[in-house]
Amino acid sequence: MRPSDRTPEQLRAVTLETGVNRYAEGSCLVSFGHTKVLVTASVEESVPGWMRGKGAGWVTAEYGMLPRATHTRGRREAAAGKQTGRTQEIQRLIGRSLRAVVDLKALGERQVLIDCDVIQADGGTRTASITGAWVAMATALNYLRAEGVMKTDPILDQVAAVSCGIFADSPVLDLDYEEDSNAEADGNFVLTGAGTIVEIQATGEKRGFSRPEFDRLFQLAEMGCADLFALQRAAVDAAVPR
Repeated sequence: MRPSDRTPEQLRAVTLETGVNRYAEGSCLVSFGHTKVLVTASVEESVPGWMRGKGAGWVTAEYGMLPRATHTRGRREAAAGKQTGRTQEIQRLIGRSLRAVVDLKALGERQVLIDCDVIQADGGTRTASITGAWVAMATALNYLRAEGVMKTDPILDQVAAVSCGIFADSPVLDLDYEEDSNAEADGNFVLTGAGTIVEIQATGEKRGFSRPEFDRLFQLAEMGCADLFALQRAAVDAAVPR
């Protein structure tokens, strides 16, 4: 049995609450168990300089952890004057994941900026951010269409992410911190609603892992993302217009 008393194929309790920021075009408070991330989607009627005149838009992301998101207070990266390599890697992953399911031409020359602020971390902050970011982006673009700013929906598909790993020699879904910090191997799986792979990050932490073990991890990720896609659709459908 896992430390959380979950079965190997069981997600933590997941909630996706929309409309949590009255000013942003789209927002979502995503919770995977004790991991909580506030995600906002802001739309700007401009694109980065290198994209001007190309008739296409852009989706990008920023990620950060609040000082007491963990057991001890972490220094704000702004106070240190630079972002850590981890932060840069995660926000690039979030941006790539969202762009994979957006028709940038249909978006037009506008930019969607996703901000992911980790309120509380208990493992899986990057996967929670991606899952909640899609909801925030979808509600923001729905708002633009409702306002007549856009005529077509540029979102091509859903995208969600979940962690899987080998804990106590068993492949398990959605690792919390206790499992993640003691896992023999762990991975992050970013999948689309159509079943295609956007990105897989898998690492042997204490040992290598076999192909059958990887296949089981991937199977668990598909099962978990199927549940997340249903939760995403329900959250967007229930979102109150801004």
